[in-house]
Amino acid sequence: MRLLNIDDLEDLTLGATLLGTGGGGDPFIAKLMARQAIEDYGPVRIVDPSELDDTAQVVTIAVVGAPTVIIEKIPSGTEYVAAVKALASYLGRDIDAIMPVEVGGLNTLIPLAVAAELGLPCVDADGMRRAFPQVEMTTFTLAGLSASPMSLADEKGNRIAFETTSNQVAERLVRSSAMSLGLANALAAYPMTIAQVKQSAIVGSMQFCSDVGNRLRAVQRNEPGAWEDFFSLTGGSTLFEGKIIDLDRRTTTGFARGTVVLEAFDDPTRTMRIEIQNELLLAIEDGRIVVTPPDLICMLDFETAEPITTETLAYGQRVTVLGLPCAPEWRREGMLDVVGPRAFGYDVDYVNLGGVR
Repeated sequence: MRLLNIDDLEDLTLGATLLGTGGGGDPFIAKLMARQAIEDYGPVRIVDPSELDDTAQVVTIAVVGAPTVIIEKIPSGTEYVAAVKALASYLGRDIDAIMPVEVGGLNTLIPLAVAAELGLPCVDADGMRRAFPQVEMTTFTLAGLSASPMSLADEKGNRIAFETTSNQVAERLVRSSAMSLGLANALAAYPMTIAQVKQSAIVGSMQFCSDVGNRLRAVQRNEPGAWEDFFSLTGGSTLFEGKIIDLDRRTTTGFARGTVVLEAFDDPTRTMRIEIQNELLLAIEDGRIVVTPPDLICMLDFETAEPITTETLAYGQRVTVLGLPCAPEWRREGMLDVVGPRAFGYDVDYVNLGGVR
């Protein structure tokens, strides 16, 4: 077990924003919420699954909606705890630990605030080690675990709990409910035991997130060898450097969708197009597919190396695009059915970035 204090939030937030691949929500408000929760209730206990009893009940907590809405709709702070309590009531038992469903933006930080307020440990694991836009896109689904029973809560005190026949149906019900409740809601889902966490989760993802943030901060400080250290940890590489010359972004069907087009600094005839569904999902350079899900596309400000989220993309921005391989836990039979390009509606084959970390 380790205690996560306010000083630890900076690296964690930076890493979470990068690994969110443009999604996961803007982390600023969530960092303030986590900071306030730690000030009010004390440091958060971060535990490895091996430190808890196999029968302990774990619940994941996240915000569900569209980043373009979430950046404007500030959370009240009560809906996340309310979602956990609603699910506990539905299950008829206490919750023993909280776990993030993904590593990305505010969905890494909100679980910390919830864990601190409820006095529960936060498990150092998740179901993606990146951000994905849909509820079923987790290693939990790949392992055959159900996302439901699950609960949804909004800032006005509305709460619903329900069960579904599949995680794909859960996504449709959650999305339609979130659209009715304002597209920025708290979701408690994937109730499971610690034994199931050990079998299905990506363990150590929060520590990895902090390590990534630490290495990226060294890049921002222009420390010698910083990029080499960063790529050694992540297994990634630089894909493209250029400026945004076209941007189409809209909120529809419960997601922020769109396309961003980049022009290379060194060759104006060389372009990259990136497709967006909350996250940066598919990168195409001069008609050639270069990155597909579940591998990561991360965009940084060219001058500051600050991660850029999809809702803050703007015409004329100068950016660096990175490609990072997905977590090795994804590379199992059935991966492409859950998070491959066709799972998002792209009729293209998976492009393996190579190397896993």
